[in-house]
Amino acid sequence: MSREQRAILVIGIGAGDPDHLTLQAVKAMARADVFFVVGKGREKESLTDLRHTMIEEHARGPYRVVRVADPSRDRRPMDHGAYRSAVQDWRDRRADLFERLLREEMGPGETGAFLVWGDPSLYDSTLGILSTVEARGSVSATIEVIPGITSVSTLAARHRIPLNQVGRPVHITPARRLPHLGRGDDGDIIVMLDAHASFTEVEGDDVWIYWGAYLGTPDELLIAGPLREVSDRIRAVRADARARHGWIMDTYLLRSTGTADGPRTAAAPGERDGPDGTAP
Repeated sequence: MSREQRAILVIGIGAGDPDHLTLQAVKAMARADVFFVVGKGREKESLTDLRHTMIEEHARGPYRVVRVADPSRDRRPMDHGAYRSAVQDWRDRRADLFERLLREEMGPGETGAFLVWGDPSLYDSTLGILSTVEARGSVSATIEVIPGITSVSTLAARHRIPLNQVGRPVHITPARRLPHLGRGDDGDIIVMLDAHASFTEVEGDDVWIYWGAYLGTPDELLIAGPLREVSDRIRAVRADARARHGWIMDTYLLRSTGTADGPRTAAAPGERDGPDGTAP
């Protein structure tokens, strides 16, 4: 890399546990001259604070932190076409923001870093937006991606289950696409970005759910069991948590019990929940 060339590190920082940082991520943070922290408002201030804690612990040498507000996005329920339009508008405005950060907040030869929840490759917009900025041609920078531990792998670890069954696929989907999937054909289903407790619309007596929220944090919640039996409890716990925190991030796995290595062979997942739906 030229001494004048800017460099951008897109660093996966895990699902919420500071110990999710990999050694590669820690080494990358030590190379950064400037950290870009994109905040999402007061409701999620704790997430911003955690980023600052990680930076203070692992950054080395002179560095600075540039904190900016994430552009707002229309999150009202809408059809697929309107949803895509709303997301594209948000991404365009985010690209404008990132372009300004790279142009105005970085000097020649400096290294900037974005700390991304989970892994930058899974349902995160940072890489796509940086690609848009690169295509515009007004700012030149090399981009390096450091993978991170996802909420998906954290969910499986906390429930002590494998993500896949023998010879079966695993389908990862945002919740808005869940009604379009046929469980028999798609194998087990990981659902992310569920704003409306979509699991309550899933039919079938043979479906188990492994649910987790605030994974890796002190507020972590875990519930597992037959969907028909625990659906109402998850919905109640979820609503209470959202009311207390002002936001919620949850992920869950839907699995059929009709396969040989389904949840009946798991280690009594329903018995591991505390009385309030949390892990003991």
